[in-house]
Amino acid sequence: MEKTMSEEQKRQFLDDFNNGLHRMGRIFLIVCVIALVAVPFVIGAINGVMPDGMGFLSGFAKVGIIYIPVAIVEFLVYTPMLGVGGSYLTFITGNVTNLKIPCAMNARDIAGTQAGTPENEIISTISVATSAIVTTLVIVAGVVLIIPLKPILENPVLLPAFDNVVPALFGALALKYFSKSLKLAAIPFVTMTLLCILVPAATSATSFLLIPAGGMALAIGYVMFKKGML
Repeated sequence: MEKTMSEEQKRQFLDDFNNGLHRMGRIFLIVCVIALVAVPFVIGAINGVMPDGMGFLSGFAKVGIIYIPVAIVEFLVYTPMLGVGGSYLTFITGNVTNLKIPCAMNARDIAGTQAGTPENEIISTISVATSAIVTTLVIVAGVVLIIPLKPILENPVLLPAFDNVVPALFGALALKYFSKSLKLAAIPFVTMTLLCILVPAATSATSFLLIPAGGMALAIGYVMFKKGML
C-alpha cells in the first residue's frame, strides 16, 4: 500500500531540499562573481592597461550608484516570485525581467500554484532552468545564423517590433495581473504612466521606478487590507 507523506515530512523534505539549493547556489554565485570580475583584470594585466586605484574606484562609483540600488530592489521584488532554486538560476544566468520572470509567472499560472508553496518552488525552478537552456540554444543558433539573418534583423520595417518586444511582453502580463485587483494597481499604474509621458527620460529608468511604484502598491494594499477591502 502506497504511503503518503505527512505535512511535517513534507516541510522537512522542502527544508532539506532548499538547504541543498542554498549550498549549491552560493558556491556557483561565488564562482560566477569571481570569474566575471577576474576577466577584465586578467585582460588588463596581460595587455598592461590596468587602471590605477582611484580611477577604478571613481568608475565603480559611477556605475555602482545606479546598479547597486537596482540589484537590491530586484532581489527583494523577484525572489518571493521565483523561490530558492529559481532565484539562484535567474541571477546567475541573467535576462531577469525580459525572460525569467515572465517564464516563471506563466508557468505558475499554467500549473495553478501559489507563491511561497513547495509546488511553486518546483515549478519555478523547472521553468527558469528550461528558459536558461532554451536561451542558450537560441544564442548558439543566433551566432551560427547571424550572417544569413542580418538582412532580416536590420530591416527597417521590423526594427520597431524588435525594440518593443519587452514592453509588449510585460504589457500582456501586466493586464492579466492588474485585472485581478484594479483598485490596488490603478494608482501606481496611472502615476507611473503620467510620469513617463511628462518626463520621457523616465522610461529609461524603469528599475528605479519600481521603488516608488512598489511603495505605493504596498501602502495601498496595507490600507485596503486594514479596511477589509482585500
